[in-house]
Amino acid sequence: MIRAAAPNDVPEIRAMIRELAAYEKAVEQARATEEQLREALFGEHPAAFALIAEDDGGTGEVLGFALWFPRFSTWTGTRGMHLEDLYVRPQARGGGHGKALLASLAALCRERGYERFEWWVLDWNESAIDFYESLGAEFLEEWKVCRLSGEPLGALAGLAPAPAAVPTPATAPVAGRG
Repeated sequence: MIRAAAPNDVPEIRAMIRELAAYEKAVEQARATEEQLREALFGEHPAAFALIAEDDGGTGEVLGFALWFPRFSTWTGTRGMHLEDLYVRPQARGGGHGKALLASLAALCRERGYERFEWWVLDWNESAIDFYESLGAEFLEEWKVCRLSGEPLGALAGLAPAPAAVPTPATAPVAGRG
């Protein structure tokens, strides 16, 4: 069963984020707190949204989740969806939960008129790559992911013009591939 996440799912979502980070050998980078996630998903201005995969045998056990946020393409003039995390717990893999989560997100894209549904996958995660290819996902080899954090982010921020010239978070554009 796939359903929208609710505020009481936050502890399970955080636990699965840490499980995913451990699988990706980066658990020390998964620092989001329950409070941060609750605000991001259910605050006055949500930054992201999530779906939950539950056991359909009536136990209500949370087996996986997908966390996404909208993006915008200047090329198509439409919104799209960026899937930040897709995770199915090891004991539930192969049961169709990942595919059901992705299908639900694809249906949401169609319903909302989103023309693109995009996500990243680590180049060493062959099982995920094979899974995504089986669904018809296109891999954009010509694009590289860019990231600034820590000191380089601070150094670039130090070059910004006076604060009055910088858009506020509520009006700031969402960056994305055109």
